[in-house]
Amino acid sequence: MSEWQKTNWRAKPRVQMPDYTDQAALHTVEAQLAKYPPLVFAGEARRLKSALGAASRGEAFLLQGGDCAESFDQFSANAIRDTFKVMLQMAMVLTYGAKVPVVKVGRMAGQFAKPRSAPTETVGGIELPSYRGDIINELAFTPESRIPDPSKMLQAYTQAAATLNLLRAFSTGGYADVNQVHQWTLGFTEGEKAAKYRDLANRISDTLDFMKAAGLNSDQEPSLQTVDFYTSHEALLLEYEEALCRLDSTSGKWLAGSGHMIWIGDRTRQPDGAHVEFARGVLNPVGLKCGPTTTAEDLKVLMAKLNPENEEGRLTLIARFGAGNVGDHLPRLIKTVQNEGAKVLWTCDPMHGNTIKSATGYKTRPFESVLREVQDFFAIHRAEGTIPGGVHFEMTGQDVTECTGGVRAVTDEDLSARYHTACDPRLNASQSLELAFLVAEELSALRENRQAAVV
Repeated sequence: MSEWQKTNWRAKPRVQMPDYTDQAALHTVEAQLAKYPPLVFAGEARRLKSALGAASRGEAFLLQGGDCAESFDQFSANAIRDTFKVMLQMAMVLTYGAKVPVVKVGRMAGQFAKPRSAPTETVGGIELPSYRGDIINELAFTPESRIPDPSKMLQAYTQAAATLNLLRAFSTGGYADVNQVHQWTLGFTEGEKAAKYRDLANRISDTLDFMKAAGLNSDQEPSLQTVDFYTSHEALLLEYEEALCRLDSTSGKWLAGSGHMIWIGDRTRQPDGAHVEFARGVLNPVGLKCGPTTTAEDLKVLMAKLNPENEEGRLTLIARFGAGNVGDHLPRLIKTVQNEGAKVLWTCDPMHGNTIKSATGYKTRPFESVLREVQDFFAIHRAEGTIPGGVHFEMTGQDVTECTGGVRAVTDEDLSARYHTACDPRLNASQSLELAFLVAEELSALRENRQAAVV
């Protein structure tokens, strides 16, 4: 990788990125960001890569979740706390089902830019550039708001730094105590419709009671009070990514200092494109979204470019096909990976292939479709004898009404009540936890099948 430079992407074809009209202002912002401390550190990225390597072997499980796109207006300590809280609850349930550690990675502290299906949008006969996330332009439908503004990168950095500061405090300051997390989870199972999840919650309670009786409680065992929590985002705005790229003095490799893990989206995975060029040179774990148009040949080239040394934990393949389509695409990509002898972590993104427009005009995602894609993902890995290593959700800890269905039965008519997303619909806290219980059932069945096969 000695020939790689963090500026190499600039000579490659670029897509889904803004054209800044004020180049002088852009250069000033880039120079300022280049002086700022990195948001994450190389040792953290290496630890995450090791944990993801364990997940690729079935010795851990990845839970990746958070906002579709972080917003400046909705930024608050409470919002960060609520998402962190529900991810801890989900992780506890998944840990019990899988009987392996759960690697917790938030779509947080950097998920500010969004790819769009079209460069412009038309409202009331007026055509303007698309909104591309708060790090680039503004949601308001005016010509001024849609002009890309490089100074927004500085605001994004400040918000990401504050988010990481709070997450680190929550992770190590007692908020993540295992007993407290379980008490939160028990509240979800109190309702009549959640009764089917109560048995698992009670079994978790029994386990914690046994641990306490055996002298393993959070007062005497500090590890029960703390968690490792990492951040991730789509590395879409490469001017921002390059400005925060730092040389790691320990390894001599380059670190994407914007987040522990970065990923390449389904719209920016061109093998000869700018985004692949940037991601291939950093030491961080890298994710790659794989959709229905991902060909075997593309995947071969991308795996060779993004993980040339075939390291465990380096490359995560994030499958996103849509409910009912997984069987048409995932088996052929699994076979491609096997034929290449590639070491990858397979995870399921059941959100992006299941977006529809409701009868009331809102963009939404039916909970049943999200669940079905997860179930199909597990079934196909079972059939292929490969390891389903994680899940990737767009979710929030807040009580929004953006996805329909779930225990609390959000309907089309409910969507308007608390529809707050700036881009895509997110699972709310209740739907997220319900999904965790259902994924835990899949993990438990998978573990039992493995044990039966060994016997």
